[in-house]
Amino acid sequence: MENIKDKVVVITGASSGIGEATALLLARNGAKVILAARRADRLKQLTQRIQTEGGQADYLVTDVKMRSDLVKLVDFATIRFGHMDVLVNNAGIAHLSRIDQNEVEDWEEMIDINLKGVLYGIAAAMPVFKIQGGGHIVNIISTSGIKIVPLQGVYAGTKNAVRTITEALRQESKGKYRITGISPGFVNTELADHMKEPAVQAATREMAAKIAISPDAIAGAVLYAVSQPDNVDVGDIVVRPTVQD
Repeated sequence: MENIKDKVVVITGASSGIGEATALLLARNGAKVILAARRADRLKQLTQRIQTEGGQADYLVTDVKMRSDLVKLVDFATIRFGHMDVLVNNAGIAHLSRIDQNEVEDWEEMIDINLKGVLYGIAAAMPVFKIQGGGHIVNIISTSGIKIVPLQGVYAGTKNAVRTITEALRQESKGKYRITGISPGFVNTELADHMKEPAVQAATREMAAKIAISPDAIAGAVLYAVSQPDNVDVGDIVVRPTVQD
């Protein structure tokens, strides 16, 4: 893990779940982490925890729906630590419903966060990476973009779009930048909290209690990809519960 030490890693959606676990693991392995999310209190607590453990961290309240927020975030990271090595596009949201229910506002929120938020992050990071001559984008996707099931149509659509963008960017980079896509399966996060229908929320929580894996498993995949030698690009990782079909 020597290749992770002193790398500056920006993580969106860092206030809980996969983002929080990733921040803790990377900081414990010597990375300097910049935490981004909308909940200032959670970011402050996590930053203080990392610092108490001897790690280096700072935070900026960020809404990935706002392109200007991502620009400010990258600027903040480069000013705070002098450069930026990795952007982990982790922020995401899932609203599950039948497509014919016409939950258009939910669709728009998923598109704004899951898809446009990733693009805004890439757009903010690339100018810095070009000046530096390198950098690493890690996009947290989902197995929902691999196996399509009812109620996840639009959510899976946003994730499939990110999968396509990730691969296209990898090919276009021609070795200038490292591009990694990580697709978690069922992970024990706050996913159910955002679901409006009580029956869907209850079913999701029941399944989570039975099969969900820890966010630490996904954090481990991020650490693996980021810590590889500069000439090694880990392109695609799928991490799911062993019992998930």
